[in-house]
Amino acid sequence: MKKQSIVADSPRAAKADRAGRAPGPLEGATFQFGAAQASQLPAPAAREIAFAGRSNAGKSSAINALARQSRLAYASRTPGRTQQINFFGLRNGGAVITDLPGYGYAAVPRALKQGWQDFLWLYVTTRTTLIGLVLVVDARHQLKALDVELLSGFLPSGRPVLVLATKSDKLNQAERRAAVTGIEGQLRDAFPGYVNDVRVIVFSASSRQGVDDADAALERWLAS
Repeated sequence: MKKQSIVADSPRAAKADRAGRAPGPLEGATFQFGAAQASQLPAPAAREIAFAGRSNAGKSSAINALARQSRLAYASRTPGRTQQINFFGLRNGGAVITDLPGYGYAAVPRALKQGWQDFLWLYVTTRTTLIGLVLVVDARHQLKALDVELLSGFLPSGRPVLVLATKSDKLNQAERRAAVTGIEGQLRDAFPGYVNDVRVIVFSASSRQGVDDADAALERWLAS
């Protein structure tokens, strides 16, 4: 069995936008609709890339940074209260990205939280048009149990995973390196010898660190 390859990118600031640069794959994304239960999901058609992460991990900010928009994805004022999967259309061949409900926020009633997580799990494990998963993780806290659980349902499909270690601007360079090394170790421990390649990118929506690298990874997924 092929050994799992986990690629970590050296921290670097994203390049400043320049005249004539090619637009990122999420640029021009537009909101389409939200699905609050399985019966509201559209029939599988366009290729989809899902963004998942714990509440307060910075998922909405990451989507907005990649889309070069400030208010495309909304973070609820009450963490854990987003109750639907939001679909955003891309200009790239009709593909879409999906913003999944944040998970793991303790203040949400248990029964309600379980319902959202069951819906998320169903989507991630059974959606046939899902070509890749972007897992947004707060670099300061690394992977939590629910992150590992989500990956355990997705990795066996053989589809790629991109881990964005967000809020890296709150860490110094040594701490960023340690955060990536820690996430790598967690992935190897949880999924030893797995064939799927997982890429880890240090990311910050505010400083735009990692935006170019994430653009390139998502562009490859959409082009394959």
